[in-house]
Amino acid sequence: MDDKPHWLDQPRNVKRLWRGFLVVLLFTVLAEFLVHLHPHFAIESIFGFNAWFGFLVCAVMIIVAKGLALVLKRPDTYYGQHDD
Repeated sequence: MDDKPHWLDQPRNVKRLWRGFLVVLLFTVLAEFLVHLHPHFAIESIFGFNAWFGFLVCAVMIIVAKGLALVLKRPDTYYGQHDD
């Protein structure tokens, strides 16, 4: 086995990735100034709507998944109960 640590195990590399992702997100939102949009609804013409909409939908999906996990979760001993 290779005992060499993975490059993502170093905190400075994780910080670099976060900063890189934020820069890409910023450039993506700022590119909206250069592209002529064709919104179907009035709310889509708000600057940065797609970024905010994507963020909010992602947050809602996480909340729904957490709630669904509470409903569908089985006890830790579920598969070991009937082995007797």
